[in-house]
Amino acid sequence: RSIYRLRCGSNSRTASAADLSPHAAVCYRSCMNRPKRSTSPPSAPRSVLFVCLGNICRSPLAEGIFRACIAAHSSAPPLHVDSAGTGGWHVGEPPDPRSCEVARRHGISLEQQRARRVQPSDFEIFDLIVAMDASNLRDLEALQRQHGGGARLARLRDWDPDPDTGDVPDPYYGRADGFAHVFTLVERACRALANEVIGSA
Repeated sequence: RSIYRLRCGSNSRTASAADLSPHAAVCYRSCMNRPKRSTSPPSAPRSVLFVCLGNICRSPLAEGIFRACIAAHSSAPPLHVDSAGTGGWHVGEPPDPRSCEVARRHGISLEQQRARRVQPSDFEIFDLIVAMDASNLRDLEALQRQHGGGARLARLRDWDPDPDTGDVPDPYYGRADGFAHVFTLVERACRALANEVIGSA
């Protein structure tokens, strides 16, 4: 509880941390400093960042597919869309050729994208940061605890009508058909997310 009261007979007064034992004082400060959780539903995002491990396979696909879904709606609001990785191994590199190929087969170009790493400022710049799997989400949550920022964090398949495990599997070490499977999962979830964003605008 955020309010402590000290009682002495019939009198009571609001306590300060100085009135309490060391353990209770820690609890008091923790409660008083805890941010209030909003009970209102989240508003439609105006900026979305898609995140995977290296930003060369899954998140570039999500960025490209989501952009295409938004562009297909004339009533879509202006959106800032980007992608990044939790790791920095591929910074500056283009997306994996297998991601580019499967996107190209569906009329989507990833050629202009270049990998980058998630930055602390992303948690302030973006309204919504979307992880490809639970591991990515945990990494993002740890970064947000460290650096702060008001971005909402979620997994992409939170929007998937058939979420299965809830993760978009990493196809990097697999065969080319794994990229086709990932494209199907990402497209399905991105389409639902785009519909939600446009419907809430």
